Amino acid sequence: MHMTLRQLTLFRAVAQHLSFTRAAAELSLTQPAVSIQIKQLETHIGTPMFEQVGKRIFLTDAGHELYAACGDIFARIEALELSLNELQGSVKGKLKLSVVTTAAYFIPYLLKPFLERYPEVKVRLNVTNRKTLLKRLSDNEDDLVIMGQVPEQLNVTAQKFLESPLVVLAPAEHPLVAQSNISLMQLAEENILVRETGSGTRAAMERCFAAHELELKNNIELGSTEAIKQGIIAGMGISVLSQHTVTLELAAGTMKMLDVEGFPLKRHWYITHLVDKQLSLVSRTFLEFVVSQADEMTQLICKRLRESGQTLNC
Repeated sequence: MHMTLRQLTLFRAVAQHLSFTRAAAELSLTQPAVSIQIKQLETHIGTPMFEQVGKRIFLTDAGHELYAACGDIFARIEALELSLNELQGSVKGKLKLSVVTTAAYFIPYLLKPFLERYPEVKVRLNVTNRKTLLKRLSDNEDDLVIMGQVPEQLNVTAQKFLESPLVVLAPAEHPLVAQSNISLMQLAEENILVRETGSGTRAAMERCFAAHELELKNNIELGSTEAIKQGIIAGMGISVLSQHTVTLELAAGTMKMLDVEGFPLKRHWYITHLVDKQLSLVSRTFLEFVVSQADEMTQLICKRLRESGQTLNC
């Protein structure tokens, strides 16, 4: 056989997407260029890798075998690159990072200075919900994971690096904005916008109310932090969110932080990996960088809050 790494790279992309068009777009190539390479690969192997049924394509049995082999081949190449970088003491190569959606509001402020310091690192950032994040962590799909609640069911190492206070937010004109020391009982009567079941923020809020034997009567479930923020601004109700997600809205005055008993709820961000995972030099360097930047990140967030007139948690 005369397969090339380029052909295998193209094949893997097509197999992942089951689409020549999407594979070509991902690799910044034309669809005909991808099709030609796949045809050459099939000629070398002597059997089709894909079959077309209607407008859809599927892997053949041989295609499934080659796709599984690609996983081994590219994993070994990646491991070789990491080993060579280790021997050279070079902080370069890939960093596979997954974070929960709420962390997307601050992770760019960590990645920017890190990449300025180590420009040869290539980051692949995956932003997802907690359920998917836990599966990725369990399946060892990432180098490091950032989350707000460490899973008890997985054998992981977790390092605390940044406070993540949960605060109660309301529309700017809401009657509760002018009140102090609002009771949880009073809050429980409001329309409360919540994330989907499984969200760490929602779980923390529900534990807080359950500890006072209170039930949230008027929940409105929205599928993302952005949807909840827009719901608050539109006057649909109030919500509990990480303070890190709303600095721009607080600065603009489109929503206000409420003074509620027991709030803010003190939580932290953790950078996590499986206990038995061997971290690469890039991963170890990023982990150390994140922990070292915690104080600076806190100061940045507090500065933005002070500029908005909100200094409750600084």
